[in-house]
Amino acid sequence: MSYLQNKVQSFNANLGTVAGKISNKRTVGPPVKPAPSPTPSQASDSSRNDLKRKRVEAPEVPYSQPRDTGTGQHIMTQITYAIEYLKSKTTPQTLSDILSYLSMQTREESYKRAIEKILIRHDKVNYEPKREGSAALFSFRPAHNIRSPESLLRYLQAQQTAQGLSVKELRDGWPEAEDAITQLEIEDKLLVTRNKKDNHARTVWLNDPSLTFEVDEEFQNIWHKIKLPEPGALADELEREGLTPANKNRLMKKPVKVQEKTKRKARAGGKTTNVHMAGVLRDYSHLKK
Repeated sequence: MSYLQNKVQSFNANLGTVAGKISNKRTVGPPVKPAPSPTPSQASDSSRNDLKRKRVEAPEVPYSQPRDTGTGQHIMTQITYAIEYLKSKTTPQTLSDILSYLSMQTREESYKRAIEKILIRHDKVNYEPKREGSAALFSFRPAHNIRSPESLLRYLQAQQTAQGLSVKELRDGWPEAEDAITQLEIEDKLLVTRNKKDNHARTVWLNDPSLTFEVDEEFQNIWHKIKLPEPGALADELEREGLTPANKNRLMKKPVKVQEKTKRKARAGGKTTNVHMAGVLRDYSHLKK
């Protein structure tokens, strides 16, 4: 065997040994890096996207419909409700009655005390401090403390003047005032003026029945036979006596005439010629195509 053949055999033997080592060796891949945790901004974005996906669309409501917000939560709104409640009651109410009407039994004591202080100082509320064995009372204070036909007549009789009393102010503290006024009017105890539109009483005065008496029919006929002067006869009579009627200037005032706009006359058709330059200008109309 030559030297070259020995080298080839040794090379093949070494090649087989190295190939077996390579096939038996375990291959280890690169370490897998853990997934990075989301940053706060990413977390908030993802949660916001989740909320957007989970949001349930509200049913469409016409814009003309007011939103149902329930009972007002502002303290002055509650005071308004409390005064309306007192206005509807004919007897004084306790603070617990008012709070029960407003559904505030479970509110904190500081809020209840604030309601009480405002009601005590309100100009539309009468306050009676608590006495031994009884709680403080609240009642509505109307413009006039009149709640019966007898108190209405006493009030009108005590007036120093003959000024009428507004029925609107009476209804503020006496809702049944309209029916009582109608009955007193039938009994000739009140003089009443009424609205033309709905015939509701507007103003009342005290009526003295002793001043009501019957007039004989003869005098009634004489009264109705008196002829009233014509509308212009009184002014003529005053002028004959040398007096000027108060409405003379108003009667003599002439109506303002509206000046009519003059319409511009249409220009007559035809060619415009400069007659005074007839010898200077030349006629080129024959060149017109």
